[in-house]
Amino acid sequence: MKHEDDQWEKHIRKGPFAASPFTEDHKRNVQQQVEWIQTRKCEQKNSGTLKPVSGSKSLVHFKKYPNKVAVATKDRGEQRHKRLPQPKSRRGILAASMGVLVIAGGMFLWNWDDGQLAQPFIEQIHPASALLFSDHLNVDILTDKMKKNIAVTLRDDLGKQLRITKVQELPVSGRIYIEAGQEKDANYAHIWLDAKTGNLREVQMRAELQPSKLEHRYLRQVPSLLESIGSIPTLKPERVNRWVNMKQGEVVPTVYTVLELGDDISYGEITWKHDKALSVAGELRSDQIPQTALAHAKKAIEAFSGKPNLYLEHASRDKDDEIGEDSTFFSFNDNYFVKITETSNGRRFIVADANDYGQPQISSPEQMEAYQERLLNMDESLLRKEISPYLSVIFKVDLEDYKLHRNPEDLGTVTFKRDADQDVFQVRYKEDGRVTMVTREEPTSKQ
Repeated sequence: MKHEDDQWEKHIRKGPFAASPFTEDHKRNVQQQVEWIQTRKCEQKNSGTLKPVSGSKSLVHFKKYPNKVAVATKDRGEQRHKRLPQPKSRRGILAASMGVLVIAGGMFLWNWDDGQLAQPFIEQIHPASALLFSDHLNVDILTDKMKKNIAVTLRDDLGKQLRITKVQELPVSGRIYIEAGQEKDANYAHIWLDAKTGNLREVQMRAELQPSKLEHRYLRQVPSLLESIGSIPTLKPERVNRWVNMKQGEVVPTVYTVLELGDDISYGEITWKHDKALSVAGELRSDQIPQTALAHAKKAIEAFSGKPNLYLEHASRDKDDEIGEDSTFFSFNDNYFVKITETSNGRRFIVADANDYGQPQISSPEQMEAYQERLLNMDESLLRKEISPYLSVIFKVDLEDYKLHRNPEDLGTVTFKRDADQDVFQVRYKEDGRVTMVTREEPTSKQ
């Protein structure tokens, strides 16, 4: 048996299949289908139900009984069974195996773009056959077109079929409402259809997919995308989440796919909109850490913390094309970090103390009001005294040129702004005046 497998496997890797990956999973899928078909043929033959049909009826027979094998001959309408001789040589074994593979190919389609076995043939030609319905639903109000549109958007957009739990007619809006999955679960869908045309009107769906089920058109992009930001290209898929949305007036749903990757020590994340990568994030390889930025970060951390020789724990990069930002993140010991972001308008530099100092003990509304009052009316001279040394060392600027702005809606944060060039510092502080984060928004002209 092993020898037979080797022969057909070698053969299938040739010809039109040579350009597509053929993994052990694909091999098992083919073997399972071949075994199933062989079993069905034996059962039908032993029970006498395998009857020849004319060529004109074979297609009808297949549509009505897709799991049965119909045999037709063209010998002037005469139909006969022919017992195939048992193969007695390696060549015969290979021919017989390939013959069964051809039958399996009739039941399953090969996905040329992904190099994977696609959905069963019956689901390709009749998508609604894959729909799953809970009991006691008013399914009769769904037309064939509605069922097809539901099945296709679940299959092609969401990536998995969910059990439909609600079907409701909305006569006022002229819609049919479909609910699938459970709201508390990771897999859930709302679908609104036009009651007259059966077309999609609105869609809100989410799903968590097994990494092994993520479409190959995404997986094949992973190594090069991670490599493009200096991350580890061999990180393995760990989790996949998908969101699908379509608002009133839109023609097709928008699909977002988020893939989380990792190994024992590193991580990565990629977000796609449809098939185009929007953002790529991941831990940087040691040889990809930008040394100039790292030197600046170390200098800032030493000035900000007052602690020399803090060591770098890790560095990562997040490149987001959708919002036009490219960020490098440096994490140091004792919970200090620096984040440097290049934007379309300039640069953002953040230095912060991420230690959790907590909130003071508050046991009454009066105490809460007093606490908020202290934050809102923090003495300006105290804040300037606390922050000026940082800015002088890190950015080489004099805070005297900047005017303070308070925001009652954002307690514990003030802004220092130089009106001449829109150079801005945002400062986060505690009730005793201790600064925990400084952010500088530096316009392009200052680069």
